[in-house]
Amino acid sequence: MDYTLREDELMEDSERKQVVVFLLADEEYAVDITQSKQIIKVSKITPVPNTPEYVRGVINLRGQIVPVVDLRKRFNITGAVEKERIITIEYEDILIGLLVDDIKEVLWYDIEKELESAPEIDSAVKQDFIKGVIKKGKRLIVLIDLEKLLFDNRQVSV
Repeated sequence: MDYTLREDELMEDSERKQVVVFLLADEEYAVDITQSKQIIKVSKITPVPNTPEYVRGVINLRGQIVPVVDLRKRFNITGAVEKERIITIEYEDILIGLLVDDIKEVLWYDIEKELESAPEIDSAVKQDFIKGVIKKGKRLIVLIDLEKLLFDNRQVSV
């Protein structure tokens, strides 16, 4: 059997991407799976003084100190949380933990057909941290721009 990919199959894959979908207060968000390293249960998070409010602290992950960003605080989302998970992501050789409510799934989407640019809600409110919105049937999944979310020190609002 010949298992080599035809040119049209290669093109198809370049138009599709995979994301990790997670929940924050019953809303679906996603990050690119290529930046995601692993999903772990929340262990002891050690607070670090003089860090932004949305930085919950650091964890020891197999001998590596990893800062943990609480996405609920980063997005100003309030309310009770039943369980939490940490998605470790790597961005420009920096390992960071994203604290989320729960992991929903790993999902493929078609860049051309299912990804729309971030909507402008109000010209005074910039939704910088959003790369776009993935439309899967009736579902809307917010695709997060990790660079702007993690390395922009101002508070964002959803």
